[in-house]
Amino acid sequence: MAELVTIKGEVDSIIHKNPDTGFCVLMMEHDNDLVTVVGEMGDVEEGEELVCTGEFVVHQKFGEQFKVSVFERSLPTTAAAIQRYLASGAITGIGPVLAKKIVKLFGEDTFSVLENEPEKLCEIDGVTIKKAKAFSKQFKTTFAVRSLMSYLGKYEIATTYSIKAWKRWGTDAETLIRVNPFVLCSAGVDLPFSKADELAAKNDIPADSENRVKAGISYTLRQNADAGHTCLPEETLIKLSSGFLGVDKELIKRMIADEVEEENLFFYYKDKRRFVMLADYFRAEDYISRRLALMHDISYDNKIDFSAVIDLEEENNGIKYESIQRQAINLALSKGFLVLTGGPGTGKTTTLNAIISLYAQQGLNVMICAPTGRAAKRLTDLTGVEAKTIHRLLEVKFHSGETASFVHNESDLLDCDALIIDEMSMVDSLLFESVLRAVSVTCKLVLVGDSDQLPSVGAGNVLRDIIDSRVMPVITLKEIFRQAQESEIVMNAHKIVKGEHIDLTKRDKDFFFFQRLEFKGLQDIIVELTKTRLKKAYGYSAFEDIQVLSPTRKGPAGIVALNKRLQAELNPPAAGKSEVKTPVYIFRKGDKVMQTKNDYDILWKKQVTDEKTESGAGIFNGDIGIIIGVNKVLGTVTIDFEGRVAVYSGMMLDNLELAYAVTVHKSQGSEFNVVILAVFGGFDKLYYRNLLYTAVTRAKKMLIIVGSQKRVNYMIDNDRRTLRYTALKSMLTELAGNNDD
Repeated sequence: MAELVTIKGEVDSIIHKNPDTGFCVLMMEHDNDLVTVVGEMGDVEEGEELVCTGEFVVHQKFGEQFKVSVFERSLPTTAAAIQRYLASGAITGIGPVLAKKIVKLFGEDTFSVLENEPEKLCEIDGVTIKKAKAFSKQFKTTFAVRSLMSYLGKYEIATTYSIKAWKRWGTDAETLIRVNPFVLCSAGVDLPFSKADELAAKNDIPADSENRVKAGISYTLRQNADAGHTCLPEETLIKLSSGFLGVDKELIKRMIADEVEEENLFFYYKDKRRFVMLADYFRAEDYISRRLALMHDISYDNKIDFSAVIDLEEENNGIKYESIQRQAINLALSKGFLVLTGGPGTGKTTTLNAIISLYAQQGLNVMICAPTGRAAKRLTDLTGVEAKTIHRLLEVKFHSGETASFVHNESDLLDCDALIIDEMSMVDSLLFESVLRAVSVTCKLVLVGDSDQLPSVGAGNVLRDIIDSRVMPVITLKEIFRQAQESEIVMNAHKIVKGEHIDLTKRDKDFFFFQRLEFKGLQDIIVELTKTRLKKAYGYSAFEDIQVLSPTRKGPAGIVALNKRLQAELNPPAAGKSEVKTPVYIFRKGDKVMQTKNDYDILWKKQVTDEKTESGAGIFNGDIGIIIGVNKVLGTVTIDFEGRVAVYSGMMLDNLELAYAVTVHKSQGSEFNVVILAVFGGFDKLYYRNLLYTAVTRAKKMLIIVGSQKRVNYMIDNDRRTLRYTALKSMLTELAGNNDD
């Protein structure tokens, strides 16, 4: 590792600045020389004095640069530097001419006048008292931002967190953080708890302080929400938090009670146990349950038999619906409140097309959507009706943080008489709450999904909870249609659900198995299939058609190792091909990548036609794209997410990973022409039936399993359902009762 050094100097000029991430490229005067300095330094301006700690690196194109790890800043002190600082536009309304007049009059006392005696500025022609006060207010604000960055920078906390804290708390940010460093862990700022703990320890805040314990409890709940739980049994939360924080359980219990009293946390009672919920998840599941109970009461069955209408639809489309399909269509028309579920090849799409067609014939304004872009595109192709992602349907508002805010809500409802949501198993509690807030209580609602698939990546188990609560009528399609029976993918998927072992010796049709019992052999065959064999035999593209899946991230058969091996073979380094490094991956032009967290702030542009460009915000968990450009000096990566082009820099890259191989969980809602599934070894808890089923049903034309037959059989035998603590089923049951209609 290169030696860290410290340099000091004055900012001569700003070459590049990203206001969202704080990433800068600037020229700094140091030892009578100009040095190129790059890193996250916020909104530095010309004329500032910086003390930067980092390392000198050599860029193959731009030469020697100083890469900043930590920096401190101070406002300029000489009259000449102050004039340059003001002339740079640091304060709105003060340009080069006015800056010269101010500094000529006040010299090195300029900043003191701006901060403490702004009325003196009125001595200059054209400066009113109103303008002077505005200049002073902005200067104080700017100074506070710099003070916050300098304070956190001393503790090696990245500028990005300073910017987030400033956006949330403004001039109060530093005071709040000094009193309680753990506010930095709150949603929207999202500093890792360990970093806040370091800051607190260095400022002699005791381990048993109320602020630390309360923040640790919330952090424990957030970590478990990331694993899918919207609540935790109180005794489990106490045990986990006590161990994590190293404090007494009684203290944890008291702090939970305090947070409940303040309504930062909520208690919920079910199964004779007390559960603890974060406020956003309690409010989401409480709202969903109340809203569905109300819609259940409103959407009474009008008892009209639509058989004649369905007969006519059959005649018009040359289709013969099965009796269970007719029942689903009839319910959708008469009640307008329905869950439609079933595995591959059971006719969900055919049934859905009939429902959409007949709704339209009734003059209803029908909207259809799905959780991901890939799922929405597939739905459009299958139905012939434009399907949108849920986020696009609700219209994301531009704002900071990983939680969504939408244009459409109770105050601005969707113009929608009937809403159909596909891939409902992927929809988490917070997102479904937002959907229900955006539709009227009289809107017809049809939820379509496969309840045997994995639950959503986000917290909650919405589809399963709704089905189990029986608050909505559920139609389950089970019969496999004749055409689908030709597919080994479909037939084996249904065998897996039933717990039947599948025949892995067959090598025809669309389902293949390669036994590999050593890691190198497993990686070799995956690379060979992806790179050459499938392209040569079938014309499949490694980037457009083939997706490698694995149950696990770690180990030689996990996605990190597979991605590095596949990248080395499919997109190796080359002269003139720039790349940027992150702690886990190297990204270069041409790489296939995936977003790993919802980020509602990322701006994108889409070329709709030669004349029309569409703009928007938000790249979401599971979105897959191709890197089309890398600027190493700026540390930026330009990615094409199926037409939406976004530029990533700084910490945004931490939420990006290579996607030649992805986990089965991350593949939900997507279909690929070819799936290569690595099934080898690892923690038993990662190898279970509905994970294998989900992986198999991602394949559209061909599935290839590589690994151990014994492990495949273990997965089929292991019917361990993913346990998720949620309150929704219980809430629904309490409000609506066990309704059979």
